[in-house]
Amino acid sequence: MCRRRGAIVASVPLRGIRIVQGEESLRLYQFNTHTAKHYFCCHCGIYTHHQRRSNPGEYGYNVGCLEGVNPFELGPVPTMDGVSHPADRAR
Repeated sequence: MCRRRGAIVASVPLRGIRIVQGEESLRLYQFNTHTAKHYFCCHCGIYTHHQRRSNPGEYGYNVGCLEGVNPFELGPVPTMDGVSHPADRAR
C-alpha cells in the first residue's frame, strides 16, 4: 500500500463488510502478486477497503469512510510505513 495514503485501516472478516451505497463507483486495483484486492472510488479516488494479502479471509477498511466517524478524533493510532509488508518478513 502506498505510504502516502494516510488511511486509518481496521480489519474485519470478509463477511464483515456490507457496501450500502455507491458500489457501482468502486474500482479494483491489484499490484505485484495480485493477491490483495484494493478498492477505491472512481470519482474521488479515496481508498475504501481491500482484501488482505497477509490474510485473504479479511478485509482491511478505511475507518474514514464510515459515516459518522471522524478519524481525527480517534487519538493516537499505530502506523505502518506502507513499504514493509508483514508477509515479506524473513521466516
